[in-house]
Amino acid sequence: MSKRFEGAKLKVEKKPIDLSAALSMAKDLSSVKFNESVDLAVRLGVNPKYSDQMVRGAVVLPHGTGKKVRVLVFAKGEKEKEAQEAGADFIGSEDLVERINQGWLDFDATVSTPDLMGLVGKLGKILGPRGLMPNPKIGTVTFDVSRAVKDIRLGKVEYKVEKAGIVHAPIGKVAFEAQQLFENALAVLESIVKAKPSTSKGTYLKNITVSSTMGPAIPVDLTTLNKLLDQG
Repeated sequence: MSKRFEGAKLKVEKKPIDLSAALSMAKDLSSVKFNESVDLAVRLGVNPKYSDQMVRGAVVLPHGTGKKVRVLVFAKGEKEKEAQEAGADFIGSEDLVERINQGWLDFDATVSTPDLMGLVGKLGKILGPRGLMPNPKIGTVTFDVSRAVKDIRLGKVEYKVEKAGIVHAPIGKVAFEAQQLFENALAVLESIVKAKPSTSKGTYLKNITVSSTMGPAIPVDLTTLNKLLDQG
């Protein structure tokens, strides 16, 4: 670890602090020359190896992600025109499938109309591991192409629990105001709480940290956070 990282880590108390203070600290500890992302890591009381305990969802952040997202849409006919009007960066069907099969992956999010999923499904081994496969559960397989593209443009964040039971989600950039990061973080956490599987027993939100891309993890106090979420 670099001296810069070690120095920042020494400033982080082991005792959890409230979410607002943790986000302010993540901003203050950023000392690199680029606009780092701020990320949320949530350890859940679920076992993802069981399908009925999988936690997955999507939420539109109130203040966006601060990142320009390149959106690809699989569509034909009128829906192709709709995607174009909504501001999609790449639109097509068989032609896009062929390009992707040849190794092209210069996009950040995908949307598909349901009638083309038979074609798009053939890209599962390429798009799936990268988190780019359209999915009806998160609203990216839909005939409402315009809304799907606009939501992504506005800052739609997808999340999925990992094998270790942790959800990682970006909530903005260090250049954001602390209050903007706070409201974005709350939106993600409220969505994760709503996505709680009925089979999950015991404590659901077990541990939460926030960090910038190059910064140390800052533990969040769950007592005050749970009160905020209950009020929401």
